[in-house]
Amino acid sequence: MRRVGLLGGTFDPIHFGHLRSAVEVREQLQLDELRLIPSARPPHRDQPGASADARLRMVELAVGQQGDLQVDDRELRRERPSYTVETLETLRAELGTGVALFMVLGWDAFCGLPGWHRWEELLQLANLVVLQRPDYDLEVPEVLKDLLAARSASQPERSHGQIICLSQTPLAISATHIRALVAVGASPRFLLPDAVLDYIDNEGLYRPLTED
Repeated sequence: MRRVGLLGGTFDPIHFGHLRSAVEVREQLQLDELRLIPSARPPHRDQPGASADARLRMVELAVGQQGDLQVDDRELRRERPSYTVETLETLRAELGTGVALFMVLGWDAFCGLPGWHRWEELLQLANLVVLQRPDYDLEVPEVLKDLLAARSASQPERSHGQIICLSQTPLAISATHIRALVAVGASPRFLLPDAVLDYIDNEGLYRPLTED
């Protein structure tokens, strides 16, 4: 069965934390491909600092020519908020039922699932891959504890319906910190790919607006 991983996010900007997680998930689950899916209008977060086109371009620059990571822009083509369940529905319609889908979530996102649109339907469409860090301390809601008990799997064998918890290399990098550095004229070099940093510099992204 072909295995396809999905890692969504605003990627505002994409950095080595995102990319390292993508590589580790792909290797640990032996995925045939992993798609990075930039979100256009995330309903649970503030609006991104960079435009959809800029964020898409940064992801494309970060991935480069690597065949094991692809960029999927389907959420950017949607003229309304990006709901994960709808993205999974379009992928299922496109790829069919014979492909195993693995949707990657951070631990904090997983703990917040009960607030997501139609969240109970996610496991009908894909497996959930929950990335754990040694320093995570969020309490799991009771409804998710029951779900973990019923659906956890160490070796995923189905196209959907299972929850896989993976450890990851802890990299203390955040897009918020990168934007803050750029805003004050400090360098975020070595926190993100050089091609992405050059694009940020050339386009003047994340700099405070100056008065005439």
